[in-house]
Amino acid sequence: MKKVFVGTPIFSAVGLKKQMLALAVSVGVSLGTVSIAEAAPARNINPPSLKANAPQVYVVKKGDTLWDISKKFLKNPVRWREIWASNRHVKNPHWIFPGDRLLMCTYNGKPIIGKDEGDGCAGIISRYTGSTKVEPQIRVESLNNTIPVIPLQHIKNWLQHSMILPADTLDGVPYIIGAADERVLAAKDQTVYARGNGLVVGQRYAVYHEGEPYIFTDANGVKYNAGVELNQVASAVAVRGQDGITTLELTDSYDREVRRGDRVLPEYDPMLPSLFYPTSADNITPGGIVVRVQGSIGTAARHSVVTIDRGTTHGVQIGDVFNVNKQGQIVTDPKTQERIALPTEQVGSIMVFKAFDNLSYAYVLESALPMKVGSSIQPPLLDE
Repeated sequence: MKKVFVGTPIFSAVGLKKQMLALAVSVGVSLGTVSIAEAAPARNINPPSLKANAPQVYVVKKGDTLWDISKKFLKNPVRWREIWASNRHVKNPHWIFPGDRLLMCTYNGKPIIGKDEGDGCAGIISRYTGSTKVEPQIRVESLNNTIPVIPLQHIKNWLQHSMILPADTLDGVPYIIGAADERVLAAKDQTVYARGNGLVVGQRYAVYHEGEPYIFTDANGVKYNAGVELNQVASAVAVRGQDGITTLELTDSYDREVRRGDRVLPEYDPMLPSLFYPTSADNITPGGIVVRVQGSIGTAARHSVVTIDRGTTHGVQIGDVFNVNKQGQIVTDPKTQERIALPTEQVGSIMVFKAFDNLSYAYVLESALPMKVGSSIQPPLLDE
């Protein structure tokens, strides 16, 4: 798809909450808050520090991500927006494309980085400050060419086909009770039957498999269910209904087959965001940990997706970046024979890309060591 726009982005994100609420109303389910919203910029404490080998000029390449570009310039990539000289005269001043030439300039004694329009740092500064009136130029470019903060293909499955709901919201939601020809499993172009109220002939539906619930223990030692993960396995259309049983024709399958017990919810267009703003996770309830590694038994690396036990009720916003820490090893002091815990060690960074009430999905931006379930998370210090 090509779109005509004025100017040149770092990120935008599209809300999902209204669609999820509409989905909930249509089947009489009360969903928890689902957020895919643009986060506010981080508080500025000290001017961000440049790397000693930061380039004066960088030409954006295909395959670059904004996080990688930020790391070339800053000690703390989260603070990219503090030095980005966006052009105030264009509609989408943050968009960056392969081939764009980025210059590192100085304005009021501070570093700024902007896109060279052929007039060097003088032009970047004048457009940034608005001191020079310029006529916007029309540029035609595929939106798929924009430089994302992270590769969307790495998180698309969780953006589009996964969500976490409070456990009690599934009460009364229709479910699959069988398939044609007495099949145990069903896939695209096959017929299945669902039981439950609210399904309408002619409407499109999504079929979800329930994952393992997120079971935690509170301060009093009592276990509770913090949410149930739903993974979409198919799309379907309702073709007929009789005596409380609805016949569904499966139009698409996603990674796995439909089976008995899978839930049926109205299908919605997730309107995938193409860009995110990485921000420092300020004002988050402390003490969070990694509680699940998606697609793995328990170890994550760069490009993995993890679930953390912090959500919108804890102050989490989309784009929040956390440092992930490994608990220090317990060793025996060779002199005193005391058992001592070594200091915690930072093993990497993650960024939230989809948040729910009490849990969030996060993408592993970088990982020096494997991340394990139970690793602690904390906002990065804004001292660089």
